[in-house]
Amino acid sequence: MHPALADDLARLPELLRSARDMAAREVSGAAAERPVVALGPAPARAPLPERGEGGTGALARFTERWAPGMSASAGPRYLGFVTGGVTPASLAGDWLTSAYDQNLSGAAGSWGAALERETVSWLGELFGLGEAHSGAFVTGATVSNTVGLAIGRAWLGERLGVDVSRAGAAALGAVDVLSGSPHSSVGKALSVLGIGRDRLRPVPLLPGGREAVDVTALDAALAALDGRPAIVVANAGTVNTVDFDDLRAIAALRERYDFWLHVDAAFGAFAALSPAHAHLVAGLDEADSVCVDLHKWLNVPYDAAVQFTRRRDLQVAVFHNESPYLGPPADEPDFLHLTPENSRRLRALPAWFSLTAYGREGHREVVERNVAEARRLGAGVEALPALRLLAPVRLNVVCFTLAERPTPERLAALAGAVAASGEAFVTPTVYAGVPALRAAFSNWRTTEDDTRRVLAALATASAAL
Repeated sequence: MHPALADDLARLPELLRSARDMAAREVSGAAAERPVVALGPAPARAPLPERGEGGTGALARFTERWAPGMSASAGPRYLGFVTGGVTPASLAGDWLTSAYDQNLSGAAGSWGAALERETVSWLGELFGLGEAHSGAFVTGATVSNTVGLAIGRAWLGERLGVDVSRAGAAALGAVDVLSGSPHSSVGKALSVLGIGRDRLRPVPLLPGGREAVDVTALDAALAALDGRPAIVVANAGTVNTVDFDDLRAIAALRERYDFWLHVDAAFGAFAALSPAHAHLVAGLDEADSVCVDLHKWLNVPYDAAVQFTRRRDLQVAVFHNESPYLGPPADEPDFLHLTPENSRRLRALPAWFSLTAYGREGHREVVERNVAEARRLGAGVEALPALRLLAPVRLNVVCFTLAERPTPERLAALAGAVAASGEAFVTPTVYAGVPALRAAFSNWRTTEDDTRRVLAALATASAAL
């Protein structure tokens, strides 16, 4: 054994204690107090070491060169994108994921696959999905949407008498994909699947600045297909304003039209945890496939998402791996037959830890507190003369712009000034043609004091423009 490896093995408890202390400082407080983002230049690229420094040396080198440039994205005032944090229990689970180093390609010789199936079933229950839905862990919402749409593509083949898995997407001819406010990952998925970005057909939205689809317009769009089967992508929580399509009304259209219903509920599915907001996802159980991202509002480490479907048979038809050493899919297929990946880590373990540690009640508290803080920030933005709230705060995202001359350049300057303050981080968007910023609350640590600090940073930065 190489001497550095042998020495690290002999001193493993000491090495892990050092890493533990660094991680504990980060999760318990450092991320809340240091600048939310690192704006300075990164270190110049170093040459590959010929002789290693051992684990302790690597930790020291990382602490010196790279740790200062890590964003506080796991902290309470990082409001860009929709970024959760890392709960203490999920961090413990993530560490053990690496220690056990299970390969979830198959179930042979390990209980890891059974643990993942338990976790998927818990999540389905959390989101109000019934036993008809099965699922698997994937890297994020983009892959979850891709898997759901791939199963929908196979369903189209079933309707048209085409085995897409063997004949290819071209055998389907032109595919119609209808949606009101689809996330950009849907277009990416259609590109990957050979359906094509241009086959995504926008459907008119409800009036009054809504991002929810007009179901009457969707009805008309489906009628215009003259009986051709299609895919409908419904949205449960849009990026800009967390608007929700009427899932029950959309599902009811299947009484007259033939379509695969995929619901992108990347973070909106978590509305199901709150009695005050669960109505927003009523009808989710009627979807044929569902996307939910977990490194958002579940606050587990990257990367983690889950996909659900009613048609696991079609999922296996798409993703099964034909190899003698792997064997054919069984009644309970190994995960390598369900997603694009073969070898992968036990991605479910951090989620299992967090759900076991905090339960439905604990995660409900996070959701409801984040919603309350988003509304607090929204009210504060409305009170600032230099800013203008662009949409009601429906759940956990605040969408706003400058009251005067809201150009992309001025919005970028505002976001940059807020980031430079070290107090908060928000990301740009365009809503109803207006350049804007959005603040997304999804971190388990965010409190009223954090919201006050974000608002103060916005007030200072906007007044200076």
